[in-house]
Amino acid sequence: MANKNTELTRGAGLLLPVSSLPSPYGIGTFGKAGYDFVDTLVEAKQIYWQVLPLGPTSYGDSPYQSFSAFAGNPYFIDLDTLIEEGILKKSEVEAYDWGQDDSKVDYEAIYNSRFHVLKKAFERSKHQTQKSYIQFCNENEYWLDDYSLYMAIKNHFESKEWLLWDEDIRFRKPEAVASYQKKLKNDVDFWKFCQYKFYEQWFALKAYANKKGIQIIGDIPLYVAMDSSDVWVHGDLFELDERKKPINIAGVPPDCFSVTGQRWGNPLYDWNKMEQDDFSWWRKRMSASAKLYDVVRIDHFIGIVRYFRIPAECETAERGKYKKGPGSKLTKVIVESIGDAKIIAEDLGVIIPSVRQLMERTGFPGMKILQFAFNSGPESEYLPHNYKTSNTVVYGGTHDNQTLVGYLKNMEKKEEQYACEYLGVKRKNDIPDAVVKLAYASNAAVAIFQVQDILKLDDQARMNLPSSLGGNWQWRMTKGQLSQEDIMRLHTLADTYGR
Repeated sequence: MANKNTELTRGAGLLLPVSSLPSPYGIGTFGKAGYDFVDTLVEAKQIYWQVLPLGPTSYGDSPYQSFSAFAGNPYFIDLDTLIEEGILKKSEVEAYDWGQDDSKVDYEAIYNSRFHVLKKAFERSKHQTQKSYIQFCNENEYWLDDYSLYMAIKNHFESKEWLLWDEDIRFRKPEAVASYQKKLKNDVDFWKFCQYKFYEQWFALKAYANKKGIQIIGDIPLYVAMDSSDVWVHGDLFELDERKKPINIAGVPPDCFSVTGQRWGNPLYDWNKMEQDDFSWWRKRMSASAKLYDVVRIDHFIGIVRYFRIPAECETAERGKYKKGPGSKLTKVIVESIGDAKIIAEDLGVIIPSVRQLMERTGFPGMKILQFAFNSGPESEYLPHNYKTSNTVVYGGTHDNQTLVGYLKNMEKKEEQYACEYLGVKRKNDIPDAVVKLAYASNAAVAIFQVQDILKLDDQARMNLPSSLGGNWQWRMTKGQLSQEDIMRLHTLADTYGR
């Protein structure tokens, strides 16, 4: 059963990715807007800020497909802070194109501008002699050198995935590694500098949030991207063939959302190999995540119990098969590695009894989505009267769902009638406010809503449409968009329902 180490403090929070903060240079950062958002959370009597994964993004811009399970996204380094430090000039930052629309991230513009600016800062920085930089490099040696070399080589090969690099470095032959380290030394140092600044700024913002009583809920994907330093360096821990190509990949089977299933493409872990060295990589990963966040949400947690294995040559998920995961062997390692941090298990999807048993054994809180609550009658496990434990996190919807207003537009008549009856409202348009109230009034320990849902935005503000490429991860909140009225409404709800 849940114990004090796994139980979450009763409270409420907002889901707002760092990329969605209203910073001046095309994407949210760890600058002033982040501190202002923390102050807004305090004013709204919230105690949680949930963010999406903070790793460096690749093609498609998904934070769930990152170049590293440990590194941070250089896009989030605040440029105004570097200006204040005297290693950038405001005029040179403003000379670049950061996109034309404050309400959307233009990833192409940022990709073409951001690294030019960061390189100027790097060249003027005296970081290499600073004690804090030397300490940072020592503390993160496990991943930092490999990741920085990986990024430098990736640039050398015009951003191609590592499977398309020259054979000697693809296979990490020692003489090739030494040669590239020497040849690309300056570029390697640049990528280390980016990580140093990322972590320095994030930890300052997190410390500010914690001091104000705000806990950060972070998010980690269960799997890592094939095109990542983790797979390039630790290929023996994954299901790869002798050419280092994936044998089997991750995904989910066909269901009512997709007749061919979802083929994610991530390489699968070789769980037997990982167990042989006592899950060393996972220990380091979870320890690093517990420093970044106060609460770590593990995406696709059910894959720890049972995962879907698709032969790499298959273009859809239809020929995949379920395999038994490491289960409690891995959750034990997770608990041992996270210190005082807490876990949220994303337990959505096809839940088998062994998942429920593991959740009970660990005491990890699971998730309930209110958008799933009204389409299957009073027995739905997503309706608050059916929550079996208060150690649960209730959401209106997550980054993968429609906004509440978008969901309303597609509601079946029967579902709409039941929702109105359950929520005690007469009109369809009253449902979004009533859903927020329902979550706050529930016995779930934590209630989280996307900022888009507090703002009552339609699907134009949707963060992600799973299995689609392009147009995702772009929404941004503009300055002042969250009104005083919105803030006081949340404050009143938190007061009324003891959050």
